Amino acid sequence: MTRPDTASTRTPVQLAATAVGAVFLVVGIAGFIPGVTTDYDTLQFAGHESQAKLLGLFAVSILHNIVHLAFGVLGLVMARTARGAFGYLVGGGVIYLVLWLYGLVIDHDSAANFVPVNTADNWLHLLLGLGMIALGFILDRSSRKGGARVR
Repeated sequence: MTRPDTASTRTPVQLAATAVGAVFLVVGIAGFIPGVTTDYDTLQFAGHESQAKLLGLFAVSILHNIVHLAFGVLGLVMARTARGAFGYLVGGGVIYLVLWLYGLVIDHDSAANFVPVNTADNWLHLLLGLGMIALGFILDRSSRKGGARVR
């Protein structure tokens, strides 16, 4: 007996959520790899004191990497249904827009920067937020063309 949720029956929104979740897993793992993460020896659990940077650009901490891993797993789990995939992309996009605003209003050298974020992270969070929301709505709409939405 075959499973009804194989790749051939998955909706575009489910495939996108799966891809986004997988990318977050890779990013979370990469944050723990010296060389991929520069100044790895300064990696802190949380806070702006961590000077470690993923790809030499994006500020990371152990907490930041764990959040990426958890967000990736959540994406893979929620991608099992079209409704879950849509919720992951749009809800996750909103979360990333909130993180973008957070990064704009806090002082990057203050204790409030517990994630930590820097200017590169802020731009990435803006693009991720807008991109995830757009993917959710565009691909969900395409899933409904020609009939009722698959849930």
